[in-house]
Amino acid sequence: MAKYKIIHIKKDCISCSACAAVNPEFWFMDNEGMAHLKGSKEVSGNWELIINTEEARATNQEAVDVCPVQIIKIVPVSK
Repeated sequence: MAKYKIIHIKKDCISCSACAAVNPEFWFMDNEGMAHLKGSKEVSGNWELIINTEEARATNQEAVDVCPVQIIKIVPVSK
């Protein structure tokens, strides 16, 4: 089973809420009006979450695609 890492470069978020609109299962707007990836942890200034299903990758790809500033990335996790 493939694993992926979602990387959110939160410092560059413009609070458009597009990610939360298309994928509320994984994304929400926090108290400061910034997008937040549910269950993510801060790693080197970015927020990261490991996912391990193709369904989770596909739904988060929608968030990647709608982000106007392209601050959401999905990368494979090497074994």
